[in-house]
Amino acid sequence: MQYLYIKSLHIIFITTWFAGLFYIIRLFIYYKEAEEKTEVERKILLPQYKLMIKRLWYIITWPSAVLATIFAIWLLILNPAWLQAGWMQIKLGFVVALFAYHWSCQVMYNQIEKGVLKYSSFALRIWNEVATIILFACVFLVVLKNSLGWIFGVVGIVGVSILLMLGIKLYKNIRKKNSWDK
Repeated sequence: MQYLYIKSLHIIFITTWFAGLFYIIRLFIYYKEAEEKTEVERKILLPQYKLMIKRLWYIITWPSAVLATIFAIWLLILNPAWLQAGWMQIKLGFVVALFAYHWSCQVMYNQIEKGVLKYSSFALRIWNEVATIILFACVFLVVLKNSLGWIFGVVGIVGVSILLMLGIKLYKNIRKKNSWDK
């Protein structure tokens, strides 16, 4: 019974961690696009986005990452044999990638705190898809418990990501065209 409670808490905090990671990039995009607004709009939007980013990052995303990790370690203590399973070793590799992604978001957060986000909104939109790929890979690995089965899921999400990127590019071109018409 204890195992199921720990597993449930792990899933809950993984969910909130990913929610924070997905939304933080969206806020970074809004922040970046607000830099290009008029002076009056910038004075209103940039401080508001900085506040939203700070609250999301330190009240939801970081605590969720820490708690998800604590419960993951607890699950591995309860089931140390999982560490011998190929699917778990691959999943842990993706978890390392997730922490690297999280850290990259921290770097972007630090840039915003200094008032200089060095990435374009287009680059941020593409970067947001990396977390999606990690999520898909981890879910397929955990559900299928197969060292190779996750590949089909990841190939599928990469295909979807390519379509999303093409859609983003099309949207960007439409926005650019429409802004010139005004």
